[in-house]
This record gives sequence, structure tokens and C-alpha cells, in this order.
Amino acid sequence: MNKKILASTLAAMLFSTSATFAAPASPVDRETINQVALLQSLTLGYFDGSISVKNWKKFGDTGIGTFEGLDGEMIVLDGVVYRANVDCKINVVADNVTVPFSNVTFFDKDFSIKLNNVADKAALEKILNDAVEKQGVNSFYMIKIKGNFDSILVRSESGQKKPYPTLVQALKDQNEKTLQNINGTVVGLYCPNYMAGLNSVGWHFHFIDDSKTYGGHVLQLAIKNGTADIDKTENFAMKLPSQKNFNDYDYSQDLREQIRKAENDTK
Repeated sequence: MNKKILASTLAAMLFSTSATFAAPASPVDRETINQVALLQSLTLGYFDGSISVKNWKKFGDTGIGTFEGLDGEMIVLDGVVYRANVDCKINVVADNVTVPFSNVTFFDKDFSIKLNNVADKAALEKILNDAVEKQGVNSFYMIKIKGNFDSILVRSESGQKKPYPTLVQALKDQNEKTLQNINGTVVGLYCPNYMAGLNSVGWHFHFIDDSKTYGGHVLQLAIKNGTADIDKTENFAMKLPSQKNFNDYDYSQDLREQIRKAENDTK
């Protein structure tokens, strides 16, 4: 199946099944990456939450995302939803907080990679991309890297007020923190190329330290040693917001550069 047909088939499946996210009547498929809204909607400034943390935890125990108003970075690990706040400090999030964008799955390790002396984020992505090439580039991968980090640069941001700015505008005031010689876990997601209209293609990483004190979106890192446990996932499902104003945005725009800046740019 060529990529255009694959993408259109996927899109039809997503939109026709999105209503099932509200209240799962049966156990959720463990081999599915579940997503709230689009990274593209978040990029344009749609920061309204559309599902509660309580309900979102029914769709996965591992993942990444953010909270209503772009209020910090989400790390979901072992079934607990954590927030890295504007100071990159960690707290457990209340069940009534809502989510505008996130990806979660129930993590089942399919394979592991030992990591030693990984110089930077680009080197890590090269190692992981080599594994993806062997395992299948058109699948999804959720990853947990547990190890000792020589250094890791994380960022987070404060919650925004309406009328919301775009994501890039909001991140002009992002707060960054460099953590050194620290033990923790990177939670990450790989999306295939055909997801370019729904998410960020490639890898997206968040971090939380073992003491649950610091974390955030990963801008740079160096790994002394660790293990990457990887869950290869074949299925994808998405919940679209039911709020009327979700339809006020133009999602036909090419947002790749804005997404790149939001993912990678430091202050």
C-alpha cells in the first residue's frame, strides 16, 4: 500500500472511531497509540482541554503531552500522570485537570537497546532510527530510557490565558534547566512520516528524574549509560475535541517549521 493510500485509510479510521474515547466500554487495545487532538491544533494555539486526566489514564500508562492552557509538560510513567511545571519541577496531576494534546499507550516491551556514552540527542536518535529501520519505519514506537545522564537540558512553560497565542509565541517565555549526573527516565514517542499532518514526525522526548523532582521536554542530553525499552505499536486512534471552536482553525497550513521550532529551539 503506498503512503498516500495508507494515510487516507488511516485518517478515515481515526475520524470514524474518535467517539470511542469518551468512555471505553471494554478494555482498551494495548497495541494502540492513543492521541488527543493534533499537534497541529496545539501549534496554532488550541490549548483547550478535551478529556480529563482521570479518563485519559484509561487509554494508557505511558506517554507524553501537555495540559489545558499549555500549563507545563506531561510525563505519563507507570500509570501516573506527572507535570513538569514552569520551573521544571514535578508534581502529580489531579484527575480533574484536562488535556488538549497527548499520546499514551499501555507499554509492553518488545525489544531493548543498551546505551553507553551517547554524546547528544542527535546520536541517540541515530541509534534509535537504526533500530526503527530494522523493525519497520511505518510503525509507532513508545520508548522508556532508564539510565544515568551526564547532562540533560529540559524545558517547560507556564500556563497561558485566553485568547491563546500560538505555540511558538507561548514558548518564547519557556524556562530551561540543565540537570547533570542525574538518574531518570526519558519517555518518548516515534511517529512515522505519514503522520506529518497529525503529529510530529520522528522522535519526541520528555524526562523525569528518579526522585520525581525535575523534568520536562528534552532539548538536549548526554547519556552515560542506560537501557532503552521499546514498545512497537501498529495501531493508532485519535480523539478530536467536541468544542465548536476547534473548527475555527485552518489545519491545511504547512506548520512544519513552527513544529520544528517548538520541538527544538532553546531560548
